Amino acid sequence: MKIGTAIRNMGPAATASCIRHCAEHAEAVGLEHIWTVDHIAIPPDDAEGSEGRWFDPLATLAFLAAATSRIHLGVSVLVLPYRPPLATAKWIASIQELSGGRLHLGIGPGWMDSEFKALGIDRRKRGVLTDETIDFIRACFDAPDDIVTRNGQAFLFRPNPARPPIYVGGMTDAALSRTIRCGDGWLPIGIDPEKLRPRVARLKEMADEAGKSCPEMILLGSLPDEQSEAIEMLGGCKAMGATHYIQASRYSNEAEFDATMLRLEDVRRQLG
Repeated sequence: MKIGTAIRNMGPAATASCIRHCAEHAEAVGLEHIWTVDHIAIPPDDAEGSEGRWFDPLATLAFLAAATSRIHLGVSVLVLPYRPPLATAKWIASIQELSGGRLHLGIGPGWMDSEFKALGIDRRKRGVLTDETIDFIRACFDAPDDIVTRNGQAFLFRPNPARPPIYVGGMTDAALSRTIRCGDGWLPIGIDPEKLRPRVARLKEMADEAGKSCPEMILLGSLPDEQSEAIEMLGGCKAMGATHYIQASRYSNEAEFDATMLRLEDVRRQLG
């Protein structure tokens, strides 16, 4: 199981120096990947922990691409209905090219009512918009001779590096179906094997029905406070078929992040 960590692009830890430090530390200790989170418009009554301070996740990944050389870069998850499909595809291709092919793309339909309202987007259409954007992104990367048509206009989609893997977020049947149809992996939230097991079984069932192999499983969640519990839970997830784990414990500064990395290193050693 490949292990990585979330890099907080929100709240007091969202400074250039702290983000760079955390990314460099994660790379130095041999973690496989680092991840950002997506929010655009946090209302004043829902800003606990971040005070509404959020860096754009893709802009942050571009910054991290320049600050690192080996570690993979992910977003968990990019809310596709918030963004125009063509501009989103361009962002993704640019980061993939500039990072040397290190991008991992977690995607989802979003959920926050106030954010959809601020953006002027009908929340009821988020599933359709998500599917349309995924299909368009894949079409861009797969385009013969890099020629894509949008709104009746043909254009060259360049740069056009290898498409990054797409990991679909969510726990619903709709999310699982989307994973099977157009994803390379599934990205649920949480690391409790007992809570995940029914959904994993459903994912495998849907994959069998579609005649496909079960996709990769990328888990995201905070480390339990007790180290023995953390090892037990992650060991259970690994046995269940999880291929990646994203450590997502909160921190407010570099020292708190470094302390979490010490705990994560111990977990990695014991998991083998």
